[in-house]
This record gives sequence, C-alpha cells and structure tokens, in this order.
Amino acid sequence: MPGRRNSPPHWGHRLGCLRSASACRVWGPRSCPAWEAPQRSPLLCRDMALQNALYTGDLAWLQELFPPHSTADLLLESRAAEPRWISHQRGLWSLTYKEELTTPLHVAASRGHTEILRLLLRRRARPDSAPGGRTALHEACAAGHAACAHELLVAGADPNIPDQDGKRPLHLCGAAGSLECAELLLRFGAKVDGRSEEEEETPLHVAARLGHVELADLLLRRGACSNARDAEGWTPLLAACDARCTSPADAEATTTHCLQLCRLLLSAGADADAADQDRRRPLHLACRRGHADVVELLLSCGVSANAMDYGGHTALHYALQGPAAALAQGPEHTVRALLNHGAVRVWPGALPKVLERWCTSPRTIEVLMNTYSIMQLPEEAVGLVPPETLQKYHRFYSSLLALVRQPRSLQHLSRCALRAHLAACLPHALPRLPLPARLLRYLQLDFEDVLY
Repeated sequence: MPGRRNSPPHWGHRLGCLRSASACRVWGPRSCPAWEAPQRSPLLCRDMALQNALYTGDLAWLQELFPPHSTADLLLESRAAEPRWISHQRGLWSLTYKEELTTPLHVAASRGHTEILRLLLRRRARPDSAPGGRTALHEACAAGHAACAHELLVAGADPNIPDQDGKRPLHLCGAAGSLECAELLLRFGAKVDGRSEEEEETPLHVAARLGHVELADLLLRRGACSNARDAEGWTPLLAACDARCTSPADAEATTTHCLQLCRLLLSAGADADAADQDRRRPLHLACRRGHADVVELLLSCGVSANAMDYGGHTALHYALQGPAAALAQGPEHTVRALLNHGAVRVWPGALPKVLERWCTSPRTIEVLMNTYSIMQLPEEAVGLVPPETLQKYHRFYSSLLALVRQPRSLQHLSRCALRAHLAACLPHALPRLPLPARLLRYLQLDFEDVLY
C-alpha cells in the first residue's frame, strides 16, 4: 500500500467504519464519494490506526492516509479518561467510558503537531469545527501551542467563538506559552474584553485569577478595562487579591505575583475599593489570603480598614478568620498593618477564641494584645494553648500568662494613650512625629516576642 501513493486508499479496510454523521450510511471499499466532492457533513471514523498516527504525530503515515484530493473533515470518537456510571434503562446502571467526538484537527492542535495540522488544513479540515463543544483553536490556546494557533488563524479560524462553557480562546490562555497565543488572537481580531457567557468574565479576570502578570500587562496595553465586572460583581483586582496558595512552598511566589498584579491594575486605574455583590472589597480578600504586602499597598491607597461586607465583617475579621494556609504567610504582618491604619480592635470577649486559633503564631497574638492597656484574657486561657506550643514558644507564653488580669508596664500604657489620642490619623501622623526610629517602631507595634 505505501507504494501506491497516487491512488486513494481502500477506506473500507484502511479506516474501518466511515459513515456520514447525518445519514449513518456505511460506505464500502472505493464507494465513498469523499474523493469526488466536499461533504456537507463530516465522516465518522473509528479506525485506531488513524487515531494512533494522529496522537503520536506520525506525519509520514498520515500523508499516506490523506493523499491529495482526499478530505480530513472527519469525526473521531474518543473516550474520557475516567469511567462514569451511565443509565441505559430505568433502574439499570453500568460503569462505562463516556464517548466524545473530536476531529483530527483538534488532536493535532492540542498536541502541538504543527506539520500535521497544516496537512489537515490542506485536506479541507474545517478550522471552526466544534463537535465536542470546542474548536481546534481553543485546544491550541489551552495547551499553549502558538504555532498551531497561528496556522488556524491564518486558515480563517474565528478567535471569538465561545466553547461549550461559554469561554473564548482568549479566556483559555493560561498555560505556559499562552502569552504568544494571546498576542496572536488579539492580532487576528479577538475582543480584548470579550466575556464568557455564564460568568461574564473578561480575559483580564482570568489573567488576574491565575496570577498571569505578563498576560494582564498585554491585555491592559491593548485596552482591557481594569474595572470590568463579572456576573458576581468581581473586578480583576478582586480576582487578583483572592489568589490562594496551593502549598506553603508556593506562598512567596503567589504573594509576589499578587502584588505585581495589584500594582499593575491600580496603575491602570482600577478602583482600590470596588466591592462585589456581597460588599467584599479587595482589602477583605487580601486579608483572607494573608497577602500582607498587598494589604499595605491597598491601605496606602486610602481604603478604609473598617469597611464592612454585608455580613458585618471587617478586614481584621477576614485576617483572623482566614484559612490555616495563611499561617505560612505571616498573618501578624497583615494584622499589624490593619491596626496601624485604624482598624477597630477585636472585641475582648473574642480574644480567647483568637488565641486558640492562632496560638502557633505568637506574633499575631502579641500585636493584638499590645493594643489593650490590660490583658483581656481569662485565667483559664492557658488551657487553650497545646502543651507542645507552650513549650516551643515558652518565653512569649510565660510573659502572656503572667500578665493575665495584671497591669501593663508604664511604657506600654503610654503607647496605648498616644495611639488612642491620634486615633483616625494614626497612619499619617505617627511617621511625621520627630521621634527616634526605635521609638517610632515601638509605637507602630514592632515585634518583641515578649509582652511587658
């Protein structure tokens, strides 16, 4: 068969079952009219040899399977990676693989087989075909294969078609190599603020949520709206501030990307205090995720440390009720920044609960306790701290428990009096006082790892 390159292959034997997707007619050897005229409906192919050649990138074999004047406008049946329970009759279920439709063009685009993709396009593969809900351009952009995306766009692929989830190709540019894909899409007419159909997200929302600084910068330079709102009222800045760490190891990188994104968005005119439908603000979300540098940035923009969401929670509540993962990012810095910008202190009756939750972060407890003139803890507070934690931070907890219901030092009382006198102007007035640097740090609740 390889020696007969000039004659079309026997598709009845070579590709197995080929049938019209609309009429389901089975074509015999040499009887398929695909070689004579373009088909209105693609042909369904179940041949494993063809699929193996596509998935492995065997260009030579595919050139044999698709000689000149043939068509690559085919449908392939693929199985999902995981089996699912499917009901065939009422009360009868079976565990089976869900079959999905795709095309050779989709397979080539998703795997970055550029030469194969060119061959398929020359053999009349339709660039905007989407039998499974996505076009080949979606697949190429999701995988970050810029060369494949370029071939599809040159062949006329529409950069603004939504997939089955309502997302355009530009929404899928989140993988490595996707920046070049995004540049191509914008060059070929993709809408920079095109929205997904259900979430109403713009590509800038997606870039901010994924921490993709370079992509966000590209979109903003191309005119993306920095204050666009999705279906829940989220702006890209809210999405950036809600970036979460998947593990303690990536905490620093996540915070760094979050800070860079926030600076970028704010410089582009993003509203630092824009609230969503639940009145949650960027400061609330940054506190919940423990992004202390972002909290400092937002506070420096003049946002209120005491703004409440619909549930009555302030930024300090978010910081103290955040997930345990925030512990790796130093919640004490977030709490100190809020208190130094006039945040209302924790109700004394809630301090035992805070101690129990954050006892493994003694500096968080320290900075909170240093805003009170008297230690607002019951004598049984020692039972709230596990013995191993008491032993690990013996010096700090010994000083804390020794001050329960006891007066604080005169120096500390003077600090409390001065901070109370400055009140709302605290963050602006303190740095302007002609004080030694060490004293200024003390007034700003510098950490000492012991209580006096």
